[in-house]
Amino acid sequence: MQYQYVAASEAGEIVKGKIAAASEAAVAEMMNFAGFRLINLKPYVPFFSLGKLSTQFFPVKPADIIMFFRQLALLLESGINIITSLELLREQMGSRSLKKVVGEIVTDVRAGNQLSVSMARHPDIFPAMAIRSLSIGEQTGGLETMLRQISDYMEREVATQKGIKGALMYPMIAGIVAIVVVAVLMIVVLPAFAGLYSDLGAQLPAITRIMMSISDLLKAHILHILLGIFIVGGTGAVYIKTPNGRYQFDRILLKVPMLGRVRLLNELSRACRSISLLYTAGLPLTEIMPMVVQGSGNRVMAEALYDVQTEMLKGEGLAKPMAKNPLFLPMMVQMVKVGEETGTLDSSILAVAQNYEAEAQDKTKTIIGIIPPAMTIVIAGFVGLIAVSMVSAMYGMYGQAF
Repeated sequence: MQYQYVAASEAGEIVKGKIAAASEAAVAEMMNFAGFRLINLKPYVPFFSLGKLSTQFFPVKPADIIMFFRQLALLLESGINIITSLELLREQMGSRSLKKVVGEIVTDVRAGNQLSVSMARHPDIFPAMAIRSLSIGEQTGGLETMLRQISDYMEREVATQKGIKGALMYPMIAGIVAIVVVAVLMIVVLPAFAGLYSDLGAQLPAITRIMMSISDLLKAHILHILLGIFIVGGTGAVYIKTPNGRYQFDRILLKVPMLGRVRLLNELSRACRSISLLYTAGLPLTEIMPMVVQGSGNRVMAEALYDVQTEMLKGEGLAKPMAKNPLFLPMMVQMVKVGEETGTLDSSILAVAQNYEAEAQDKTKTIIGIIPPAMTIVIAGFVGLIAVSMVSAMYGMYGQAF
């Protein structure tokens, strides 16, 4: 494996370069033998490489990682050593990217590195929380148990994300269909009737004149409108990429009616499960909270958790600083307080996670049930308005003729 290093000679001269070795320990040994003191060492990743492109175009799916962890736990429980287990799994993997990564892990483990250390060299594939938990499992001799717990944790994460995407998918598709249908009616169908009415010299009702004016406006400026939408959308997307834009966007997500509550529940359940998993593994809260903050998918929630972490380091515990922020719901604050007082924080906060997950699932099902009739009513309203404008014009012509 290639490593990129920065070292200092005995004379204090700084040198940089690349070196091939089986592990970081081997690099350190070679540099010391050559009379250099390592300052910085990291795996060398070329700017352009087939491996990097492969990872970008064929990303590793969370489901593949979950299956990998579960199968590895099963093989280890069967008494197979870790290197043989990794090789067996690598041979039957369908994901080329994950297969390549596991091959590198096998090389590192053969060189004497721990599994968690080898996985830590691939942070874009293996979450930091999973790596830290596996490290604890290796130290305590419970690697198989920790692999299963991480699999369960990631599986619930994937299920939560699918639920949110499922709730948003229908309104997005229905909204696009509604826009296309209304645009076709306004730009194609209505002008055809307008030409007929003009040839007949009919006096049109007010609603028909308004709709035709809108139709003429759309036909005359359709390119400008599309360009404006593209510019606004692009500007919004770029702004969301900035720290302040992402923060404001995440704040809005938490305030969206109905969906905001589901988002909040999912964020809280994720934080609770993370704390429970790491606390059960034996990590102290001083190490747990930074990882929970880093693992949050919402900047507003991450800021709230960071504030809790800061107050906790001052000796305030968890429940007291949580009570100061309305993002942390009363039941969570109360259960955390009980857990801290009774020494059962892991089980108490796990119960909170399970409760919030169940509530989020119920609300997601409710939203999915409400959206179809609501979108049908909206689409029918637009189409009906256009139909009424055309029919009223026909009746107006009929009245003038007789």
